[in-house]
Amino acid sequence: MTTTAVRPPLSAPSREEDSMSTCFAIARRKDSEGLPPEDASRVGVMRRLARARLKYCGLHKMSDDVALIVSELVTNAILHSGGTQITFGMTVRGGFLRISVHDEVPGRPEICPANGDAETGRGLYLVASLVDARHGTWGISEAGATIWCSLPL
Repeated sequence: MTTTAVRPPLSAPSREEDSMSTCFAIARRKDSEGLPPEDASRVGVMRRLARARLKYCGLHKMSDDVALIVSELVTNAILHSGGTQITFGMTVRGGFLRISVHDEVPGRPEICPANGDAETGRGLYLVASLVDARHGTWGISEAGATIWCSLPL
């Protein structure tokens, strides 16, 4: 005798209203100190989380650009905030995907020109370029603790 389980079809996720947020702790460090491995691994975890959420929302075509944006914003927060906690969020609402990264220390990140041999210093420039190419917007909160971008779907 064969038994077959029948499951109702899963409903498709809504692209109109979806939100997720996660907080994680980082080690307090000075600019001259190296990045602890557990903090460095957070970047990849947030990138994979962003890709999974986009797939869930049916927005997997945005995954490459969003993963790069998330990598740069999270890395920037970990390296330069001086704080001990980062909050990463993604929201789909009103035809836009909003990505935000918040650290607990006010300050205004700036796009700075990197010299040709520098191995760092291009992250915000890269974010700005990707957001512009997708006809989106980006900015920094007044207090400077949150950097965000908004991409049209």
